[in-house]
Amino acid sequence: QVQLVESGGGLVQAGGSLRLSCAASGRTFSTYNTGWFRQAPGKEREFVACISRTGAGTYYADSVKGRFTISRDNAKNMVYLEMNSLKPEDTAVYYCAADPRAFRSMAYQYWGQGTQVTVSS
Repeated sequence: QVQLVESGGGLVQAGGSLRLSCAASGRTFSTYNTGWFRQAPGKEREFVACISRTGAGTYYADSVKGRFTISRDNAKNMVYLEMNSLKPEDTAVYYCAADPRAFRSMAYQYWGQGTQVTVSS
């Protein structure tokens, strides 16, 4: 089992940057693919980015490609989402998720509680 805790959210102006962190518990974290998702008010949760167990493979939603970077440090049980050139439409609660098999999908088994990101215009 994996427990996930996100941090790093906050209020930023359009064009600014934030770095989200996700701390994972469990000695087998390196066996899980990890993803970032977001949910804006009144909208469904959507995929943002994912990274494979070793970090060798990454995938991004078109809406964030070129602006966001996902990375992980298995030695520290951490996953990161570096967000640059933020736009007001990036405003959402951001969630970290982990799963031994899911990758470019919503079918992740373990989820964090989320961290709020607000981008002002």
